[in-house]
Amino acid sequence: MTGRRRPSPRPSPHGPAAAVACTAVIASLLSGCGSLPGARSGEREPVTVMTWAPEGTRTTNMPGMPAMAQAYARWVNSRGGIAGHPLKVLTCNEHDDSVEATGCAQRAVDAGAVAVVGSYSRWGRAFMSPLEVAGIPYIGGYGASAEEFASPLSYPVNGGQAALLAGNGRQLAGDCRRVALVRPDTVQGDQMPGLIDAGLGSGPQGAGGRRAAADIKAPDDGTDYSAQVAAALKAVGAPPAAPGTAAATGTAPGACLNASLGDHTDTFFDSFRRLQEDSPKVRIGSVLGSVDQALVDRTGGASGPLEGADITGWYPAAGDPRWRPMREVITQEAFGDNRVDPADQGVQTTWIAYTVLAAVIRQLDAEGVRDVTAHALQTALDRGERAIDTGGLTPKLRWRDDDMLAVADFPRIVNADVTYQVVRDGELVAAQEGFVDVTRTLEQRRTDDL
Repeated sequence: MTGRRRPSPRPSPHGPAAAVACTAVIASLLSGCGSLPGARSGEREPVTVMTWAPEGTRTTNMPGMPAMAQAYARWVNSRGGIAGHPLKVLTCNEHDDSVEATGCAQRAVDAGAVAVVGSYSRWGRAFMSPLEVAGIPYIGGYGASAEEFASPLSYPVNGGQAALLAGNGRQLAGDCRRVALVRPDTVQGDQMPGLIDAGLGSGPQGAGGRRAAADIKAPDDGTDYSAQVAAALKAVGAPPAAPGTAAATGTAPGACLNASLGDHTDTFFDSFRRLQEDSPKVRIGSVLGSVDQALVDRTGGASGPLEGADITGWYPAAGDPRWRPMREVITQEAFGDNRVDPADQGVQTTWIAYTVLAAVIRQLDAEGVRDVTAHALQTALDRGERAIDTGGLTPKLRWRDDDMLAVADFPRIVNADVTYQVVRDGELVAAQEGFVDVTRTLEQRRTDDL
């Protein structure tokens, strides 16, 4: 399958020098030298937006996203607002529930929000309809629902689960002959095997041959995953030793396991550590959002099962200097708030989404538009006269028709870049410099994967 390609040139490579230069420009906004460009405090009406995410659930929790949104609002308002508009951030706990997600969307409508920004919800069918009826843009969602990549009111900043799984398949392809995918037994999880298979098929060993990962389904709220661990290890040729026999030792060459269970990946590796002791070692792969630095630390760091794991993310590694502006805002406005982890992809997505919002409001101000409405934001985003610079954390973003990638099931993707990271000496670090574009991998998925 072929598709429309971006007519605009890609940004220059995101190397260390570019990162430092870019960071220096943005960091100048944080030096206390005055308001943001175009700010005239007190002259404009407030801009009301909403950020939602699940908190306190048995499945998925993203408390850092609304907390980051509130910290951003405190920071930007202390500097005169955005083009003189004070920013009012409403938050909502959607409890990982479709009814609650609908309620959050309706609350945004009732409050006159002009956008929903930097949010997480798996229930796109529930929340997108009220937003579409009211004409409210959904800017920079986490990419957890298919509707975020289909609705004309959605403006994603990353490639969602699709890019991560395809990217991790490519990352593993060079070393893995047998792969087991442990994934949630959910509608969203049902898309995952085809995506990782697309990546495995595009890697060095995939040229001329097609490999498929063993599909191991797991409950998304499980408290023990021993059965899934055993099934995955058996599928890749590294089964645990039978009771009463000697434990296996060494490494199973070419045997790889991808565990992508969101919050419950932690529980999976609790089970994995117990069974792995009696089986040959396998290579681990996963995606950021399922594995993070905190999980690496909890599972033993350099001596734990995640040492050497191949991890795929959307953005630069957490220690990259391009994150310095966000870290300084967190230090200034969310110091001591343990919900806001700068290494969390949810927090990072919220930062990028609010960067987009601020850029569009400043563009409107430069055009003489003083009334920031949902319709004005949508028009500016659709028109995309200027690509939005996120400080090198993503390629420059815009959402014109020509910028959409021809990815079946995900027509609103405009950014299919991922980063390869690795756990080295107990630390999640960049495995290679720069971004990897998985557009062709996604576009060329076989139709029987869909």
